[in-house]
Amino acid sequence: MKRVRIERIASQLQPPLRLSLQSCPFTSQTTAPRKELQRRQYHIQRQWQGQKHTVIGKRRASNVVAAEQPESIDDSASATLFEDDVSVRPRPPLYAPSYKKSLHSAKLAALHSRLSLPSKLPLPTLARCLIDPSADPRPGYNNAPFSVLGQDLLGYHTTEYLTCHYPRLPMSVLFAAQYAYVGSAALANVRSEWGVEVVAAPGQEVDPGLLQLKREVPGNSLAEGTDRRMKDMPGVRKLGGILGTGRANAEWNYRRGMSGRVVHDDEFGDLQSGMPSPDSQPYPGSALAESAALGGETTEDGFSQLTPADTDATTVESASASFVRAVTGALYLHAGASAAKGFHRDHILSRHLQLEKMFNFTHPTRDLSRLCARENFEPPVARLISETGRLSRTPVFVVGVYSGENLLGEAAGASLNEARVRAAGQALRSWYLYSPPVNDVVLPSDVEEGKGGKVWKAQMIDVGEIVT
Repeated sequence: MKRVRIERIASQLQPPLRLSLQSCPFTSQTTAPRKELQRRQYHIQRQWQGQKHTVIGKRRASNVVAAEQPESIDDSASATLFEDDVSVRPRPPLYAPSYKKSLHSAKLAALHSRLSLPSKLPLPTLARCLIDPSADPRPGYNNAPFSVLGQDLLGYHTTEYLTCHYPRLPMSVLFAAQYAYVGSAALANVRSEWGVEVVAAPGQEVDPGLLQLKREVPGNSLAEGTDRRMKDMPGVRKLGGILGTGRANAEWNYRRGMSGRVVHDDEFGDLQSGMPSPDSQPYPGSALAESAALGGETTEDGFSQLTPADTDATTVESASASFVRAVTGALYLHAGASAAKGFHRDHILSRHLQLEKMFNFTHPTRDLSRLCARENFEPPVARLISETGRLSRTPVFVVGVYSGENLLGEAAGASLNEARVRAAGQALRSWYLYSPPVNDVVLPSDVEEGKGGKVWKAQMIDVGEIVT
């Protein structure tokens, strides 16, 4: 028989040696460098555990590097080792439900399915879209980054749709149409139609499928030194500070022309808020300015000191608009530009908007005369088409405005003058609401899709509206 070494059998059967710490009797120190030995023991144990799971059925004890260390380490020493070597940081405080709860929220899953969102958009991201900055001021936990991107996307797709389908719209009507499509009031209605409910107060215990915000306290007090209400004055002096509008003169009663609204104001032609002053240092958009705006002091653990107590309360309408914009931005980041455009088409452009009711002409007859002179048409002439009940209490006159033999517009009125003014206004609406054929309309975003996209065609650019 072949003789087997006793040492080999013993090494296979014995359990792995427990690493211990022993103090050297020949040193002058009473204790060894404890932290260094503990760190060495931790790495050796991790190495042995990895070999234990990967290599099954092999010799275990022979693969462990034996070292003489103490028999046991107290719990306080092991906790100190874990904190020093692995550098485990405490978790940041939560002012909203954790992302783990979003995976088990029935409301959130139902909303995801109701909106037909793609699977590329995860539920934790959709839950973050429901957290308003007033509930959690930290940019990494609220929907502010998504909302900024979504606002630009909604404004871009709405503007290109209106300008390509109605190239003659006046700027005032274009601003009103954009607000009717993607304004705060319209997006608040969209949120309500989606079935998203609003919490009474934010917190960790609420369902992730609810819109979380810090509600504004009811009331509308007078501004200091004026007879104007605070909530009725965008961009005015408030509590000793100025809500930045990006204009040199931020007074509420300062006259603003259409050119200034296009350059300085937002996509709706309204005063902006929170914009830096033109004379501010550093200049707007610089890295230092961005870090100062998003920064804030941090604690010893590296977390932001901003809390919901430091934020201003907001309205449900504003939080709802921020939520819809955040969903659009998150969908663009996760699913791409085509998905965001389809989402805009299905939920924004699908709403019927009566553009003909947005016009308000002060002097329609004069504007029509200037339009005909600019386009080299014959001067407009009003002619009576029909009438009924001239001598009765309720007469009706139908008047048409002609340019040569071409009928520009017609309308009915209780008097000849009223019918003539209405007919001139109808002629101007017909001019401004002109739309090219559907086959000739190519949006810029249709060409950007690449494969399968349309071929670009030059779109109509009008000379502009009638300036009176």
